[in-house]
Amino acid sequence: MPVVKVGGRDVHYQELGSGIETAVLVHGMLGNLAVYYFHIAPMLAEHFHVVVYDLKSHGLSEKAEAGYDLESMSADLLGLMDVLGLRRVHLAGYSFGALIALKTAARFATRVDRLAIIEGPDPSDEEPLRVMMEYSKEAFDEWVGASGLSMGRRQLDRHHRMYEYIFQKTTMQADVQKQRDFFLGKEVASIPHRTLLLYGEDSDCATAGRLLERRMMDARLRLVKGDHNLPVQAPDVVADELMDFFK
Repeated sequence: MPVVKVGGRDVHYQELGSGIETAVLVHGMLGNLAVYYFHIAPMLAEHFHVVVYDLKSHGLSEKAEAGYDLESMSADLLGLMDVLGLRRVHLAGYSFGALIALKTAARFATRVDRLAIIEGPDPSDEEPLRVMMEYSKEAFDEWVGASGLSMGRRQLDRHHRMYEYIFQKTTMQADVQKQRDFFLGKEVASIPHRTLLLYGEDSDCATAGRLLERRMMDARLRLVKGDHNLPVQAPDVVADELMDFFK
């Protein structure tokens, strides 16, 4: 289990492939690196060096009571890149991870090559934000079944306890609420990178993709069959889109 210290805290990560170019994939809220690790990352690893990691308090990374604002989360990502010696990467983020990717590209432009946003929700839109932050044991069990992951009851219970910690013991919900105007701010409009906006045709977040396409300097919206759960519903499609775009 590869773990490195970033900002004094343990971060769990995995590396696949040995390509010259590196792609870093950021998972969403209440997820972990498994959303990429079993399907999408191996496909990309045929052509790229791929890095996936668990956000703080997620997966096997160390818990933290605070620091879930986009500034802190993007600093965590940059810190991981520095520790791993990654000078410049292709960057993709899903859901909340898409917001982290956008913030990282805005703050540390020279460290990002191409940028892919997968189902990034508009923080000012209450409904997609509610869906992103909503959690229940039943919904997570269903997600595990749909993703093809194999988890025993003990492992599932450990995940439930972790997610309950995130909602009950951390500042995550308050920190996310502070980002409401992110899509309408100068940072997003000034991102210079060529950007792929990948959204599901039936997703509540598709309007966010259209907004980003209008506001960003060099962004292209791609709508594919599915809803907000694209990486689980259509991992092959997501991998193909990312591979074509990064290449």
